[in-house]
Amino acid sequence: MVHEVRLTRGEAVAEGTTAFHFDRPPGFQFRAGQSLTMSLVDPPAMDGKGATRPFTIASAPHEAELMIATRMRDSTFKRYLKAAPAGTPVRIDGPNGEMVLHDDLARPAVFLAGGIGITPFLSMARHASHERLAHRIYLFYSNRRPEDAAFLAELQDLEQRNPNYHLIATMAEAEKSAQAWSGETGFIRREMLERHLPDTASPVYYFAGPPAMAMAMQEMLQGMGIGEDAMRYEEFYGY
Repeated sequence: MVHEVRLTRGEAVAEGTTAFHFDRPPGFQFRAGQSLTMSLVDPPAMDGKGATRPFTIASAPHEAELMIATRMRDSTFKRYLKAAPAGTPVRIDGPNGEMVLHDDLARPAVFLAGGIGITPFLSMARHASHERLAHRIYLFYSNRRPEDAAFLAELQDLEQRNPNYHLIATMAEAEKSAQAWSGETGFIRREMLERHLPDTASPVYYFAGPPAMAMAMQEMLQGMGIGEDAMRYEEFYGY
């Protein structure tokens, strides 16, 4: 169903990453991890990618506003959105997608996020904390540096609010950071999962990120003997 909503504000959430907040239409329901399609209303001349983009909903179902977050690449769509004043209308269609939290509480949820692929997992982690869900959640979150890690402070804070949730953040280029980093380094890899997970065979694995990262995660899990029925994933193109 198509709704017209209005931009309420934008905010930087990491170097090169901006979150945009919109009013939430009455009756708009979604599940944590789902997405929407956003179209600009009466935009200026656009580039070849057009005036419509898919975005995961980064806010949680209980929140009054809708939020998306995106890397600010140099596209006409993103330049328009970044410069738009509060009150600018856009159209949304959704919700879409099936990458939502599974129901079997006996199986932990393992989230593997690369960069802006954190958005569905932010929504799920917020939702799990707010609803006091019994799911055991392990979030592995990979970025180049802490400065590039959107919502990192909030994701760290959620560990204090939800004893069933565990964050394992890792930085591939920590040595290039102006901030001290004492956590994991390198990319998400099998050895890292085996150190942090009590059992690698029973979880349902969710992964999201750029196509190369999503492919690497799928290949890693297959090498661990994880079947396709235990994987849920999204690829983020053009980010």
